[in-house]
Amino acid sequence: MKTSQTLRSGRCLALALSLFACAGQADLFKLEPGFVSLVPGKDLTGWKYKPSENFDGKVEASDGRYTAKDGQIVVNDYNAAKGPHLRQLWTQREFPKDFILRLEFRAAVNADSGIFLRGPQLQCRDYLVAGPYKALKKYKPQDWNQIEVVVKDNVAHCTCNGEVLEAALKLPETGPIGLEADRGQMEYRRIRVQELTSK
Repeated sequence: MKTSQTLRSGRCLALALSLFACAGQADLFKLEPGFVSLVPGKDLTGWKYKPSENFDGKVEASDGRYTAKDGQIVVNDYNAAKGPHLRQLWTQREFPKDFILRLEFRAAVNADSGIFLRGPQLQCRDYLVAGPYKALKKYKPQDWNQIEVVVKDNVAHCTCNGEVLEAALKLPETGPIGLEADRGQMEYRRIRVQELTSK
């Protein structure tokens, strides 16, 4: 009896420590100097459907494809009863200056999404299954991965966990940042941008 209680207590303690560690890791994230969060609250403030359907103060898009949760934007799977298959959520502001965009994403199996950079799309998917970057060595399926985009002189250098996705993606002179909803669930968090000043 005592052995059983001891085992249960040990399991409870291990679970509590695990949860505490996870919470601690989440709390450790701080914005780097010069960066601004594009999801500063717990809703979709600052985001919209084109041309003018703003989601300020709302936790979910009008068709349910995007949900704000704990500083994340979750791209929900397609539901034919709620709206079109392909959807694009855009920042209300545009980014005419050189900038660095950083974010983390977690893709469900075979999920297909994308990150729009002033218009052109960088594919953001469950890469090893859905492509197009199936040769990545550092991609972590169904786990958090980091995207970094450095835009200089209207050319974007894009990496995933440090591996190059696009070395020189050409962009227009200005435009918003966007997230695509296509297939499966995609979670985005820690979406932040730093605008760079010309030297």
